[in-house]
Amino acid sequence: MAAVRGWARPPPMRPARLVSSPQFRRGWWTWVAMRAGLAAGWLSRRLGLGAGVIIRGRVTLALCPSALSRLAAGRRVVLVSGTNGKTTTSHLLAAALRTAGPVAHNATGANMGDGAVAALAADPDAPVAVLEVDELHLAAVATAVDPAVVVLLNLSRDQLDRGSEVRAVAAALAGALSAHPDTVTVANADDPMVVWAATQSPRASTVWVSTGGRWNGDATSCPRCGTTLHGNGDRWRCRCGLARPAPHWVASEAAAVRDRHVIPVGLRLPGQFNLGNAVTAMAAAELMGVDPRRAAAAMSLLPDVAGRYAVVTYRERELRLLLAKNPAGWAEMLGVLDEARPLLVVVNAREADGRDTSWLWDVPFEEIAGRPVVAAGEHCADVGVRLTYAGVEHATVADPLAALALLPTGVVDVVANYTAFHQLRRRLTAAGGESTR
Repeated sequence: MAAVRGWARPPPMRPARLVSSPQFRRGWWTWVAMRAGLAAGWLSRRLGLGAGVIIRGRVTLALCPSALSRLAAGRRVVLVSGTNGKTTTSHLLAAALRTAGPVAHNATGANMGDGAVAALAADPDAPVAVLEVDELHLAAVATAVDPAVVVLLNLSRDQLDRGSEVRAVAAALAGALSAHPDTVTVANADDPMVVWAATQSPRASTVWVSTGGRWNGDATSCPRCGTTLHGNGDRWRCRCGLARPAPHWVASEAAAVRDRHVIPVGLRLPGQFNLGNAVTAMAAAELMGVDPRRAAAAMSLLPDVAGRYAVVTYRERELRLLLAKNPAGWAEMLGVLDEARPLLVVVNAREADGRDTSWLWDVPFEEIAGRPVVAAGEHCADVGVRLTYAGVEHATVADPLAALALLPTGVVDVVANYTAFHQLRRRLTAAGGESTR
């Protein structure tokens, strides 16, 4: 696969005066807006209000609405979108591309326009950017940055109070891709919604990846004609003609298979879904000019991704921290959980999670029966009701740290949704928890 829009290691940077800095060359007012954003982020951190990433981007955009397009000018940009796996895939891809030069990346997971602005402003000299983008914001971000590559991972129900019906999201993504016919799409061949979105533009150039995902609960009917799909996984098709395309890449047994060539992928991250994320990242990295084997080697060094899969020691327990925020994510996570380990489930329902917790009823919690389980978080009662109907014996304690005291010592799996995950990480750090990996 030929490289997209070239890739060359940038020349070494020399000290430059203010007026020759990349920020200033993109416009003096953009530079002012960016400096104001950086100051707002610094103040947010000093006051203990947060990491300051989002406020940094929001202030910059408020002062200069065109900041995203100005900061992206002259860079090769890869956008990573989809319902699940955006953060992990973008981290894996950024690691691969850094083997060839500097990369700007919204590593904190702030995946709307403000997060993209903050990432580009934080690393203005990087000639390449990897930006995780919320699927409902992909069109706007793509319009601003004119991406070289767009990665589409999967589409399923998520944040039902905010997000649209899955087919409507797929249609919006199709429109975003059609507006950029010169952009190459790396897309999940196993997901009918993604395939339909990626094939709407007649001029589209697409690299197909078979990720081997387990979830198909949101794609039982054809997104093109509405009739029932036949088969699933690597065999789905519809009588209207929409069918799974032949993949260029396949995630299979700790390896990537491309044109019958097997490339070992020695990830430290668990699960088939992460292997699929890694192979997707390898496909995108190759388009950007990075050899797949070099990409695989770089990705194998990641022990965790923004705290996901980290192991933290806390009061005679080793907590393996996992994140799952919707039925599709839980379906994949169930294959990672150790049947012998106690389990703590932590669920909030804040704005970033989605206020609607009805998704809990689509998670096959019946599979976690037979081990010690405690439900915690601000919506532990909702989890408790669902576990009761699933026949899972459990206790319910709102405070996650107090809930841990009800579980045996030793290794404990902790699965939390978005805000619950980050809240728990902060509390463990404040309480003296030590990361062991």
